[in-house]
Amino acid sequence: MNIQQFKNAFPLGSHLCREPMPPMSELKKDMEILKRHGFNLLKIQEHWAIDEPVEGCYDFSRIEELIEYAAKLDMGVCLGLTCEQAPSWLWRKYPDCRMIGRNGLPIYYEALTTLPADGKPGPCYDHPGACADMTRFIKALVRILGRYENIVIWNTWQEIAYWSEVITGQQVCYCENTVRFYREWLRTKYGDLDALNRAWNSRYADWDDIMPPRGNYGRDCQAQEINWQYFMENVQVARVLETRYRAIRETDPLNRPIFAHKNSPTIGSGQDWTYARCQDFLGSSSYPGWSPFHAWDDGRPAPGQPFDRHEALLAEMWGLALSYDYIRSANRRGSHVWAAEFQGGPVSTALHKGRVPSREDIRRWMLTAVGSGVTGISFWVTRAEIMAPEMNGFSLLDSEGDTSERLEEAARVGTALGRYPELFGQPNMPQAKMAILVNGWNYQVCMALGNAGDHLSFSTRGWHRYLWDAGLAVDFVEVSELDEAHIGEYKAIILPFGFSLSEDVIAKLAAYVECGGNLISEACPSRINEHGFCPRGELSVGTRELFGVRHRNLKMVREPNGGMRWMPQERTWGEFVNETELLGVGPLEGVRVRANLYIETFEPTDGAEAILTYGDEVAGTARRCGKGCAWLLGTFVGHSATAYRSDNNRDFVNLLLKCCGADLEEQQKLFVRCRNASDRQAWIITNPTRSAVTEVFEIGDYNVVEDLLGDPVFTKGNQMEIRVESLDVRAIILQKS
Repeated sequence: MNIQQFKNAFPLGSHLCREPMPPMSELKKDMEILKRHGFNLLKIQEHWAIDEPVEGCYDFSRIEELIEYAAKLDMGVCLGLTCEQAPSWLWRKYPDCRMIGRNGLPIYYEALTTLPADGKPGPCYDHPGACADMTRFIKALVRILGRYENIVIWNTWQEIAYWSEVITGQQVCYCENTVRFYREWLRTKYGDLDALNRAWNSRYADWDDIMPPRGNYGRDCQAQEINWQYFMENVQVARVLETRYRAIRETDPLNRPIFAHKNSPTIGSGQDWTYARCQDFLGSSSYPGWSPFHAWDDGRPAPGQPFDRHEALLAEMWGLALSYDYIRSANRRGSHVWAAEFQGGPVSTALHKGRVPSREDIRRWMLTAVGSGVTGISFWVTRAEIMAPEMNGFSLLDSEGDTSERLEEAARVGTALGRYPELFGQPNMPQAKMAILVNGWNYQVCMALGNAGDHLSFSTRGWHRYLWDAGLAVDFVEVSELDEAHIGEYKAIILPFGFSLSEDVIAKLAAYVECGGNLISEACPSRINEHGFCPRGELSVGTRELFGVRHRNLKMVREPNGGMRWMPQERTWGEFVNETELLGVGPLEGVRVRANLYIETFEPTDGAEAILTYGDEVAGTARRCGKGCAWLLGTFVGHSATAYRSDNNRDFVNLLLKCCGADLEEQQKLFVRCRNASDRQAWIITNPTRSAVTEVFEIGDYNVVEDLLGDPVFTKGNQMEIRVESLDVRAIILQKS
């Protein structure tokens, strides 16, 4: 497979192995097995420490042998970099390239192999010497290996992150080079020191006086902490990504695509938007069977108790949809979305071995990912892991044997997807009508304030779950996109846990509403500004004007039945009110919704009308503004999508979405995601219920209808009847003859 063939294919891949490599004969046999089953892509992960053990002496012979053998099999290669696993000579050459922890001490961890964590955190590439040697190595690798045309794509960072807190117990990096770049970024962001001092309420006399904070992260919500964490996640990491991208782009004669991937999206954060713009596109790993529940979710059992099968498998499906809706949205419109590490076998960590995926698991996972816009799938890993920390885990093949049930199903589904590359190998998901807002600065403020970051991510994922359960497609929109023309096409934008909003963001949201959009905000929007300070009146000026309210009161509310999933212990009598529901009035008459964490009440002004009440107080409003409407909910509704669920919560959200123009087919239990090509559509149809469902769909003027995997479909006129088993997903191809 060469680059042109790759562009016209659905990539079905598998990671061949990691260091230390098994014997070459075993690797070649596994490659033959993959090829025989229809796989067209291999992921090979290089390791700087292995490939340049002596400075200036490169040894890519093993990788070259694998690439050449893949070419004989007509298989493409994804070549991934592992620059965090730096060679020993680099540490000796530049002792000061070690990352510095929050405690001020150097990180002396040096990775011997790719476990744990692919060499992370690695050297600090803000060090000019280390960065220059990394760049030189990458360019040499691309010059030497780039002559192989069956290398079809480069991966610059396997699971972007440092993970230093997990590996070494310290955040990074506080070295002189990174701090210098931090000050340069602050100078660019704020313009002059007076502007920074006004924003931070500080009195710095010189830029060199500014130091990253060293206190306990997540306690004090200081402007210094907010800016530092934003810099590390969105600027410093981006610099490294861009450096690797440029090194490849300047050297590769075939101009092949370059991407990187996350271990998972960071829900609520804008960092994935940043990383996507440092490469051609951003991908993500996905291990649905690893941890499908949040600690606050209903489906998570008490310690020692078994999971409910249906709830667990449903959470795996939805988690996949959430992850790839997020990554797809973070990428530039029209960009690819790769499942760059897809679970192929049991999750195995130390002595804990997970469930071996069944045929049904593999099919369910693959088609769910495709339904959220994935354009390529690469499994981790081909043959069972030999490293003790992940012993015999994760793989499509067991430690011995030429096939497995899960490999056969992955090949069957992948081969079928490959027959329609224009549908499944291209970024062709239509824009959704509903969107959830992501605000990178709000994320940083929340992360610096106790467990507010947990509430932000929990409510954000909850709103996605409401929409997924209702069968509605959903996009995520980052605030940096609010000026773009396509924003006006969303019927509603949902703002979860918007504690921190700048006046600039509020103005852009007001403009969206003026032009005909619906903004749905949870409680306490703009309670804190982007620098960690509270406005007088507990709502900013712009927020008051947009929603037409003044803040009246704020109360903390207990969880049902004495639960303590997120509520703290009361300090004294009378702090919390009892669990309760807010009552709908006006356009939401007849529905009610559970109050979570806070109940905020308001005094409506300037045309706002009550839509929720708490006793005799107004706990939610709607205000017509231009052609649109600003809806303000006095609690955190997203929490109840997966915690303390009830029909009341669902009915409330569905009515609210209908008021905002959502087209809900309440009689249908199946829901559909679409992929579009010029004369064809693919409908990814999911049954999340506990029993098989048969439903009839209108198919318009499509007159050729078939199931991707050959299962029966019945058509009559312009209707299609389809049966989907419980927790199953079917892909239906519709075309016009």
